[in-house]
Amino acid sequence: MSAKEYSNTLLQVSIIAKATSLVPPRIMLHLRLTSNNRVACAHSYCLSLAHEATQSKRMKIPVATTALLAASTNAFQHSRAGRVTTRSFSPSTRLNILAGTESASERVARVMKTRPEENSSMDALVKENFPGAISNKELETKVAKALERLGITPANTLLATSLCCDELARNLEDDFNTVYGHNFNLGGLSGFPFAGNTGFGAMSAHVPDDGYCLLIHGPHVGITKDGIIGKVERSGIALVDSCCGSAIAASNYLKSITDGGMKINPKLQQFSDFQQGAVQELILPFGKRLNEAKDRMKELPYALYDSQDILVRDIINTGKGGIKKGLVLLSGIQINTGPETLDYFHPLRFEFYDENGKVTQDLLPQLK
Repeated sequence: MSAKEYSNTLLQVSIIAKATSLVPPRIMLHLRLTSNNRVACAHSYCLSLAHEATQSKRMKIPVATTALLAASTNAFQHSRAGRVTTRSFSPSTRLNILAGTESASERVARVMKTRPEENSSMDALVKENFPGAISNKELETKVAKALERLGITPANTLLATSLCCDELARNLEDDFNTVYGHNFNLGGLSGFPFAGNTGFGAMSAHVPDDGYCLLIHGPHVGITKDGIIGKVERSGIALVDSCCGSAIAASNYLKSITDGGMKINPKLQQFSDFQQGAVQELILPFGKRLNEAKDRMKELPYALYDSQDILVRDIINTGKGGIKKGLVLLSGIQINTGPETLDYFHPLRFEFYDENGKVTQDLLPQLK
């Protein structure tokens, strides 16, 4: 057991001891045993405390603390190789770093077999409205190959994303999940990185030792088969719906200000809708730009991107001390189409940050 892992074990035990107001002499004795047994003993101790907490009336332990004890029984485990590791309290949120012999490129090819074939008319329509956009199939194939050339593989990479809450934003995310494993979610409405510095720091701690982070972020926009931007066909819904709804609501809010018709809303920053309130505030600097745009809906995702780009790079710079072997930043505009056609992505940034948090390679040309 490493010194760091030993410290983490002691920290878990001390938290539990403090929460239950007990002095745990037997666990301190166990921790003096061989390193391979220390975590197992901590696990056993947590089990015994959880059992006592539920059986003994003398231990007046709050329900939340009892839950903590029960959860802590799963906090430690041994890997097959004998290396002591920690895992998250819930199996549903356990990190899923994908090992195995299959390369990222091979996994992308497997994923793409389940996706629609390229539609030439939709392809032309998207690229006419969003010059520089490429299909998700092309994007994922080129990203996988670029990362492989850097030694970045599914086995040593944690995927992190800052994408909109909309289920259509999951299309791209799910594809990368299949290749690189479960993602750490940093994003919220419109794709803004609402997890902030705290979320980035937590994510960095989950990156494999001597491993990498692939961070993907950006807003999204819909386009219908008839070429209407800001709307999209959705599976099972007859209504051609707005996309992105949050972005359009923020744009309408901004337009009401610039047009002079906005009424004062004292509840703008209330907790029940604070993310949308933040999106509306973060788009304010782009009022003139959007008003002067030939197509407001086409310009909107790029305005949102420019705001998000500043925030994400500032978060990376603030948390660069947590970068391990490196971080790859892929960002741009997601372009969602109907359920029968491929989605697209306009890549605007594809960079490699070294372990010191410095951009050392511009990978964007590899996506052209």
